[in-house]
Amino acid sequence: MPDKGFTLPEILIAMTVFLLVVAGIITANLFGLKMFQVNVTKLNVTTWSRETVQKITAEVHACDTVYVGNITTNGVFEGLLDGETQQGTALLIYPTTNTNNNYIVYFINPSDETFRQTVAAPSGTNTVILADSVTNTIAFTAQDFSGNVLTNSQNNRVIHLTLEFYQPARFMVGADYYKIETSMTRRTLQ
Repeated sequence: MPDKGFTLPEILIAMTVFLLVVAGIITANLFGLKMFQVNVTKLNVTTWSRETVQKITAEVHACDTVYVGNITTNGVFEGLLDGETQQGTALLIYPTTNTNNNYIVYFINPSDETFRQTVAAPSGTNTVILADSVTNTIAFTAQDFSGNVLTNSQNNRVIHLTLEFYQPARFMVGADYYKIETSMTRRTLQ
């Protein structure tokens, strides 16, 4: 009666084929996880940008007064005068006619390339970082209805926001560049 079993070369060939199949499955799985991670990051950026731009737009729509200006080195908003080109690093929003301790400032901090929001209310002031890796310095411009940058503070101006982001290359992820632009205006003009 012949022996039933595999010879040594048959076992080696079967093990090699099995190991190649397992290695292929593991490689495909790792590649899929990496693509998932890249896409999750992009989806999070998209969600953040949509929510943040929507919030800024809603605040400008409902505000009493809005000014384009710059943040000084000591962190104070400095508005632009009539005759100056109405573009800067910051946007000052007064939600109500009470301008004492009730305002919102969005601004770019060029020293650490962050986009920040400062909310001042009677209860105190709170500054949060909304985004990092912001590469542009001029984020806000006041424009007329056709997109021309103004040199005075017209009542019916359009506020244009531009944010540019750069993410350098990391391990197995190439460099990436994002740009967000939107325009908004107050709903109630006086």
